[in-house]
Amino acid sequence: MTTKPRVTRYRLRAGAPLAPPALEAARSVADADTEADASAAEGESGQRQAGTAVAMRPVQQWLAEDEAGPAAASRPATEASASDGSFADVEDEIDRIRQEGLSGRQLRMARRVAQKQGLEVSSDYDAVRQLRARGVDPFQRSNIIELVVPRQQDDEAGMTPRVQLPSTVPDPDRSLPSTERADPGASAERRASEIGRIQRDLAKRRRRRMALLCLRLTLFVLLPTVLAGYYFFTVATPMYATRSEFVIQQAEPQSGPGLGGLFQGTSMATQQDSITVQSYLTSRAAMVRLDEEEGFKEVFSDPAIDPLQRLPRPATNEAAYDLYQDHVKISYDPTEGIVKMEVIAPDPETSQRFSEALLGYAEEQVDQLTARLRTDQMQGARESYETAEARRAEALANWLRIQQEVQQIDPVGETAARTSQISALETQRQQLQLELQTRLAVRRPNEAQVNSLRSQIAGIEALISDLRREMTEASEQGASLAARNTELRLAEENYGFQTLLVQQALQQMEAAQIEANRQVRYLSLGVEPVAPDEPTYPKALENTALAFLIFSGIYLMLSLTVSILREQVSG
Repeated sequence: MTTKPRVTRYRLRAGAPLAPPALEAARSVADADTEADASAAEGESGQRQAGTAVAMRPVQQWLAEDEAGPAAASRPATEASASDGSFADVEDEIDRIRQEGLSGRQLRMARRVAQKQGLEVSSDYDAVRQLRARGVDPFQRSNIIELVVPRQQDDEAGMTPRVQLPSTVPDPDRSLPSTERADPGASAERRASEIGRIQRDLAKRRRRRMALLCLRLTLFVLLPTVLAGYYFFTVATPMYATRSEFVIQQAEPQSGPGLGGLFQGTSMATQQDSITVQSYLTSRAAMVRLDEEEGFKEVFSDPAIDPLQRLPRPATNEAAYDLYQDHVKISYDPTEGIVKMEVIAPDPETSQRFSEALLGYAEEQVDQLTARLRTDQMQGARESYETAEARRAEALANWLRIQQEVQQIDPVGETAARTSQISALETQRQQLQLELQTRLAVRRPNEAQVNSLRSQIAGIEALISDLRREMTEASEQGASLAARNTELRLAEENYGFQTLLVQQALQQMEAAQIEANRQVRYLSLGVEPVAPDEPTYPKALENTALAFLIFSGIYLMLSLTVSILREQVSG
């Protein structure tokens, strides 16, 4: 939708004409034509002031007519009658020009061309008439261009320009709307042609951009995707994958106090061992051992394998390890505690053989994880038991030596025998003393009997004192009985103590044996390796689609980067 501008008309002025009264009658017809043309132009816009609008005429022309007025009045009547005779022809020509349907812009151009030619015209239609009479086309492009050419020759010749009042001084800071009126039909046709040209240009640019976009997509996305699909469908060597699953278990330990017993019997108890086994199977050590025992490098250096998957000869350990990481995939599920292994090889038998070998390596690694712990526990308990046994044997030998030296087996029994002997002698002494008292109680005791009793009592006392002296005092034969009994008792107690230590060491060794058995880890197969009968890789369709997505993403990222850089540079 186009809104017509509403501006002030600078070349039209309402009110009476500016021509002198003497010329008013002669130009009434031209003024009426100009007013009709102005009214028609105002009817097209629909928003012009009512009243009469008269085109501004050059003031020089009116001044010239005023100066020529007295001379014209003194002319003979013949000239006046001649001009009156030609006035009807002029009106007929003006009517024919008016019927041509010239636009206001064309009429104003004709007036300016007439002024350029120095003609005195009464109206725009009269300007067209006089120019055609001189053979000048007011609407020719060359004549229009001459209107804006500066009159340098006149200025150089010293000619005084005609004074035209009112004069308009151009203001470079203000851009006023044009007063030219375009023909509605011609304007619509020109607008339609311009719109069509713009649409054709846009369509041409759109087609060119679409062609360039298709070319870029073909070069950077479709062509690489086609090459990748050709490789996956035609060139790639079929690979066979053998899958297996195993779990690492341990003997059920005794429930410990506290929070430590909550994780016993769950996957958390063997999580560290599972992660260690996974790290070992994906290490260079496992690859080197597999190559030494099963020939890993030799299998993948076969010329029948495609160049992208083949291992070059001679293959280094680093190159073989990179290929090993791609063809041996091991994952661990911490929630279930299951280790999943997938071994890929060019043929199914080789894949199964590699998988079984890696399972054997994993089982050895599991045994090795707790072997040192179990060995250390059993070694400490065993050394403690052997030491206790040696000390007990030494105590027993010492006790035997002391028994042989003192010639006693049981010091307690020996001491008890000596004590009982002394007690018996004291009892006998007491009886003899009582009998002696009885003998002495008579008036005339028998002297021989009394002396015999006294000698017996003295002998018994001497015997008791000897026995007591042997028990407490050392003799020429050796130590005293008390010393020998004490030595024997210490040796016996030492032997009993060493025997108790041996019993405790034996109990500790048995407990260590039980704990070592509980530390043993077991590798249990959940899914045994079975050779597949169909190729597992490559997955041609999935890999081709993935390649398409990757190339599309790369192209999109590059396009966005280039667009952002271009915008930054242009901005």
